[in-house]
Amino acid sequence: MAIVKNPLELMMDAYRGGYAIGAFNVNNMEISQAIVSAHAAKKAPVILQLSKGARKYADTNMLMAIIHALAKQYPEVPIIVHQDHGDSFETCKSAIEAGFNSVMIDASHENFENNVRITKEVVDYAHGKNVIVEAEIGQLGGIEEHVSVDEKNARLTDPDEAKKFVAQTKCDTLACAIGTSHGAYKFSSDGKVDVERVIVLTKILPNVPLVMHGSSSVPQEYVKVVNQYGGDLAGARGVDESTISEAVKYGVSKVNIDTDLRLVMTAMIRKVFMENPREFDPRKYLGPARDEIQKMVEHKIDVLNAAGKIRY
Repeated sequence: MAIVKNPLELMMDAYRGGYAIGAFNVNNMEISQAIVSAHAAKKAPVILQLSKGARKYADTNMLMAIIHALAKQYPEVPIIVHQDHGDSFETCKSAIEAGFNSVMIDASHENFENNVRITKEVVDYAHGKNVIVEAEIGQLGGIEEHVSVDEKNARLTDPDEAKKFVAQTKCDTLACAIGTSHGAYKFSSDGKVDVERVIVLTKILPNVPLVMHGSSSVPQEYVKVVNQYGGDLAGARGVDESTISEAVKYGVSKVNIDTDLRLVMTAMIRKVFMENPREFDPRKYLGPARDEIQKMVEHKIDVLNAAGKIRY
């Protein structure tokens, strides 16, 4: 099965089955191993996301080689390889040429007409290559790599506008602003997903899988570890997992998680260094980080109701 030939079919299985596929950002070998190993253990499909920044940091070919190696190691796990927050036609085109089977074009910062025009250009090209396209309408607040939207400019997705957008662009999945936010400092209190807006969007956009960005919950046990071992993440807070699970029941079929991966890795590495200041073997601090990330990802799979959803 490995890297799937029909990613839209996998997305529609999630949409109809009342679960979401976790979309986890990968930056290196250990994070990639932890994510795929967790999905093999839980018998769940997975989306491996590469941001523009990750592709620059680790090199696209290097990350794709890691993904292909993992696909060979875990052939039972269906994998979608996705360009996260593609900022231009050129970024999406290069991802497709590198073997991605899913791309996101994010022109949500543009006005409606320009967003449609840019998105449609990517859709026309990608569909000719059997690649699916995620687009975005509305804007999340927060910061994630090149994406930075302050609270003043963040706006929730308007259902009527979303309906027109999908009709005009023919995008396959739609990223919606439904109350979540990018980064580790999302809210001053526990964040709630606007589930009522999800329900309206699903009704007005039947058979269109919805995508939820900025969905890390920033688990407080890992924030505590970071702070305990010399870090400073005071006030870091994420999305309430119970409302993520609720949104998944109503059409959210892809849930993006990145910050939580970084948080867990940082927490475990800090812990090893503080408890063992003479340690300098990368395997002795990256190994525990990898193991803990797998544990966290397995928990997320349960939150998304995706365990046991591999269709043989």
